[in-house]
Amino acid sequence: MNWRPRFGAWPDGDGIRFRVWAPGKQRVEVVLEGPESRVFPLEHHPDETFGAIMPDIEAGARYRYCVDGRGPFPDPASRFQPEGVHGPSEVIDPIRFGWTDAGWQGVSPAELIIYELHVGTFSPEGTFEGVTRRLSRLAELGVTAVELMPVADFPGCRNWGYDGVDLFAPARCYGRPDDLRRLVNEAHRLGLAVLLDVVYNHLGPDGNYLVKFSPGYFSTRHKTPWGPAINLDGELSSMVRAFFFENALHWLHEYHMDGLRLDATHYLFDESPRPFLAELVTRVRESIKDRAVYLFAEDPRNLAEMIRRESEGGWGLDGLWSDDFHHELRRYLVGDFEGAFRDFRGSVADLVRTISRGWLYCGEYSIHRGCCRGTDPTGLEPRRFIFSLQNHDRIGNRAMGERLNH
Repeated sequence: MNWRPRFGAWPDGDGIRFRVWAPGKQRVEVVLEGPESRVFPLEHHPDETFGAIMPDIEAGARYRYCVDGRGPFPDPASRFQPEGVHGPSEVIDPIRFGWTDAGWQGVSPAELIIYELHVGTFSPEGTFEGVTRRLSRLAELGVTAVELMPVADFPGCRNWGYDGVDLFAPARCYGRPDDLRRLVNEAHRLGLAVLLDVVYNHLGPDGNYLVKFSPGYFSTRHKTPWGPAINLDGELSSMVRAFFFENALHWLHEYHMDGLRLDATHYLFDESPRPFLAELVTRVRESIKDRAVYLFAEDPRNLAEMIRRESEGGWGLDGLWSDDFHHELRRYLVGDFEGAFRDFRGSVADLVRTISRGWLYCGEYSIHRGCCRGTDPTGLEPRRFIFSLQNHDRIGNRAMGERLNH
């Protein structure tokens, strides 16, 4: 693995390198926890990060940060939280895992058949290992890619995953980091790609310690339904964007993920000259060139520019989930008419139009949203539209959780 982290704690030579962004702070210290607790001051760098290499420390050490005498707090880029989101962070060495997928090139776009699963409910064990044991069944079923709902650590032991607060740390209730690596490694052995759902539009309310290091992580102008939006275009946003770019690259490099599903990107408020998502695409393409890696977005706006190439004035994403197909099909099959389904008639003609174009709304007025929605997708390859018969949102947000077969 040639990629080197910029934030967090990782092995470097005979010690561990620590680095954290804390603008406007005067002093940041590493507090090593254990039988013999130790405190080390970090050097203040011009880019408002604090860092140092600490000798005689190994992977497995548990630590937190004190910021201007307050804390200690978990690392914002913690790779693992063995005692939960309020506990110490653990130094993880990603190099130690014995990968056997050196020849893996990924799955071609034309062959992608995605199976979405929730690690906590897919198996009786509710763990990464439980998924790994059953991957062969998915391969036999005919899918070619597994999409994991978010695994970033969250408070408690049961969660959809969309209230994650430790964005670099696999949830300890599902297993350790190497258990997730083992899952990906086995999937590749079976010819399955692994995509990861990531949430960059907000953090959960419990265990979110980012503000202890800087309020600049969050926007003072934009809000989401779940709380403050991430600061992608205000003061200090440059380093915030770098933090999220690093998160994406961390999953793709340290865990060999084959792509990311970017959650609710219409809540990534960004008025900067170059959209965050366009820059993310470039960072990923420049960093990974030896295998297929996909960046898909969940976004109801039907914006063709998101999946047009940047050379054509687009953002360069690989694909968008087509909510219109799901909604039209659901209205046709079972007659749902509430909420977003109000915009659909459930006709064969509209279903054909949606399949032919990629989505139905190309600028027409949406009753549900109270505005015109969508743009013209003419010229975009069919593979850039992801069609689903059902997904976690449309099952989990129903009062009784009925699936289509119900």
